[in-house]
Amino acid sequence: MKALWRKRQLWLIIGPLVAVPLILACIFAVFVFTPAGSGKHVEVIEFAQGAPFRRIATTLEEKKIITSAKLFVLLARLRGATAKVQAGPYQVNDGLTPKEILDRMVNGDVYVQRFAVPEGYSIYQIAELLEGRGLFTKREFLRACVDRKLLADLGIPARSVEGYLYPSTYNITPGTAPAQLIRQMVEQFDKVFAQKFEPRLKAAGLSKGELLTMASMIEKEAVIPAERPLIASVFHNRLRSNMPLQSDPTAVYGVRAFAGAVSRHDIQRVSPYNTYLIKGLPPGPIGNPGNYAMEAVLNPARTSFYYFVAKKDGSHYFSATLDEHNRAVARYLKSAAPSAGPVAGYQNDRPTITGRR
Repeated sequence: MKALWRKRQLWLIIGPLVAVPLILACIFAVFVFTPAGSGKHVEVIEFAQGAPFRRIATTLEEKKIITSAKLFVLLARLRGATAKVQAGPYQVNDGLTPKEILDRMVNGDVYVQRFAVPEGYSIYQIAELLEGRGLFTKREFLRACVDRKLLADLGIPARSVEGYLYPSTYNITPGTAPAQLIRQMVEQFDKVFAQKFEPRLKAAGLSKGELLTMASMIEKEAVIPAERPLIASVFHNRLRSNMPLQSDPTAVYGVRAFAGAVSRHDIQRVSPYNTYLIKGLPPGPIGNPGNYAMEAVLNPARTSFYYFVAKKDGSHYFSATLDEHNRAVARYLKSAAPSAGPVAGYQNDRPTITGRR
């Protein structure tokens, strides 16, 4: 009896010592592998460089992404992760387990929004895309595009960054300023241009600005990529012959996006970019060209073409003489839909080259 009683006393003493850690271990295991909610609650939380890990744990608890900051800190310490967590913004939701959240932070799986800049888009069109995505307002992005200090820092000898924003896909993290995105785009442009185009400028007899300006016009004019070298040849031929370029997209630059149609009022609009009213190239690019348009400027087709007019399928008919061009205008524009009619007759009044209405 005494032996049995001693065993019971021993168990009463040892039992809690064993049971309590097991219970705590179970609670911890449940915490580690159980999400706080259904996943409907989403937050973007910034973890600053050098910030105490306990601070991010407290924020996660306050935002109801995890149920316990203390247990989250314990998890990180047991895994030796407190010093491995990478700074940055993280998109998390209450459907993730604490382990999954910690894994994201250790792996640096920061939250980014991917933003694609299409070839040929102007700073105005890019600004509209950014505003449409809720990233920046048009006004703040365009203000950064003409910021003199930023232009000087980037080494751009122009009034804006137009032409220097490389068409590509960029990752934008929360808190990114317009100037930061512009720097990223220009840095990518500088890298590509230095490798592929800068060494060939001297042989082509062109400055960087001239190359970008002509390439930006080609981007706006060419619907079919294969026609870029042909359109480039028209521009080169006209420049050599001291003929006005009379390119429709230049007439509406800064007013609206070129959608293939211009009016008589457009081509009579006073603007330093309007190649119906000025000779030679505009004072700067009218968009941000891609590699193929720049390549077309440096390696144009060898033709005797001075004119082109759009056909109904988006391709162009190229002509060497004004008479041939006027016949093409009569065929492809005057017989087109009524919406193309109001400016079609203007082709016969002046030796215009396009007619892409």
